[in-house]
Amino acid sequence: MILVHGLGMSSRYMIPLAEHLAPHLRVYAPDLPGFGLSDKPPQALTVRQLADALAAWMHKVGVRRAAFVGNSLGCEVLVELAVVHPQLVDRLVLQGPTPDPEVRGIARQVVGFFLIAPFERWSLAWVALTDYARSGIRRYLQTLRSMVDNPIADKALRIPQPTLVVWGTRDYIVPYAFVTSLAASLPRGRLAVIPGAAHGINYSHPEAFTAALLPFLLAPQEKPSAEDLSVEFDVD
Repeated sequence: MILVHGLGMSSRYMIPLAEHLAPHLRVYAPDLPGFGLSDKPPQALTVRQLADALAAWMHKVGVRRAAFVGNSLGCEVLVELAVVHPQLVDRLVLQGPTPDPEVRGIARQVVGFFLIAPFERWSLAWVALTDYARSGIRRYLQTLRSMVDNPIADKALRIPQPTLVVWGTRDYIVPYAFVTSLAASLPRGRLAVIPGAAHGINYSHPEAFTAALLPFLLAPQEKPSAEDLSVEFDVD
């Protein structure tokens, strides 16, 4: 199980989810290049380059194939990984996937971050600020531009692996219409809705997130069938 963080963040805010998953799965949570404690390349990497870097890291640590959970930008990296390096991917969880093709503008993404703040754990603000300081505003903005220009919905059509899309009802960065459309377009997609959660579900609602994940992650791999159509369910 590999957890992939979002824009400007690091593996630190994946720790609450990792702690809940660790009794069931072997969990890795790397820092992508340019973020957290990883090396800082002179230029920010594109979504494709971040996916290639994740594939190289897997080879380095000896992980041949894994299930993945991504948050925000991490979803874009994982979709890219599944398209370019499909042999590495067993199944995917896309939590708060970006960007909605109807609202790709940078300003819209920034406004969304302010709107979700009251619904996250307050300690997440300190984690975010220190992680942003490590990566730097220039790298943040360069990566954000690559992120909002990335056509994730088009690429998702090419993903054959089982994929669970997870959305919180207070996630004002990612519209509900987008996640329902994305889940329905995935060849083997499903949708889980977590009431009351915002964008950082992995940090602020790890118990509810884990409850949604485990049946999906621990289920035996099956061949695609008519039952692999998108299904929505709530997690209390």
